[in-house]
Amino acid sequence: MRVATSRRRQPLLLTEAHIARVARVVPDPGPGNRYTRLTDADRDALAHRLLHENTGAPFWVFAYGSLIWKPAFEHVEAKPCIAHGWRRSFCLNIQGWRATPEQPGLMLALAKGGACSGMAYRMPDDDAHGRMLRLLEREVSYHVDVPWLRWLTVRSGGKVFRALGFYCAPKQDDDLVQLPIAEQAVRLSRAVGPTGSCAEYLRNTVEHLEALGIHDRYLWQLQAMVAKEIDAMLQDS
Repeated sequence: MRVATSRRRQPLLLTEAHIARVARVVPDPGPGNRYTRLTDADRDALAHRLLHENTGAPFWVFAYGSLIWKPAFEHVEAKPCIAHGWRRSFCLNIQGWRATPEQPGLMLALAKGGACSGMAYRMPDDDAHGRMLRLLEREVSYHVDVPWLRWLTVRSGGKVFRALGFYCAPKQDDDLVQLPIAEQAVRLSRAVGPTGSCAEYLRNTVEHLEALGIHDRYLWQLQAMVAKEIDAMLQDS
C-alpha cells in the first residue's frame, strides 16, 4: 500500500527545464475515426445510469490525477481519502491528446490492486444530472471510455462512501497495457501531442500530489526515470 507522507523528501528531478526541452507544437489532426464518439443522447443516458447506480447518495468524485490539479467543476466539500483495491498506473495507451500514432504515450489510470490516496470532492446537491453531464463532457468522449467509469468505495476519517472514479481499468480493453516501469518512462519522456507532453502531465500530477501531502512512490520513481531519459535523449541528439 502506498502511504501519504507530510512532505517531499527531495526536489523533483523532472524539472520545468526538462518539460521545456521536449515541448513542441503538434498540430491537432481532429477526432478521426479510430473510436466512435458519444452523442449528446448517449451522454445523457450515461448520466442517468450513473446517478441511478448512486441510489440518491451524495454525489462524490474521486480525484487521483489531473482532476486534482485541474478539477474544472464546482464542489462544496473536499477531503483526502483512500480507495482500497486500486493504484495509480500509467496503463492506458494513447495516440492523441499528449501523444501521436507515431509516438504513442500513456495516460494515468487506476489499476487493480494496492491502494490509492487522493481527494474526494462532493458536488452541490442541486442539478445532479447537469453536473454529471458536465463531468462526462470533460472526461468521456468515446464509447470505449465508458467501461472505465465506476463507483468506488473510498474511506476518509473513518467514514466509508462511494465516489465516481474516471479511468478505472476494466478486466480487458485493447488500450489497457501493463508495461514495465522502464518502458513507461521511455514512452512518457518522448510522447508529445496537441495538448502537450506526457512528461508535463506526469510532473504536474506529482507536484500537486506532493503539495497535498500525498507521496506516491511509483510516480516519484517514474518522474526521476523520465528526467534521466530526457537527459539521455539530449546527449544523443
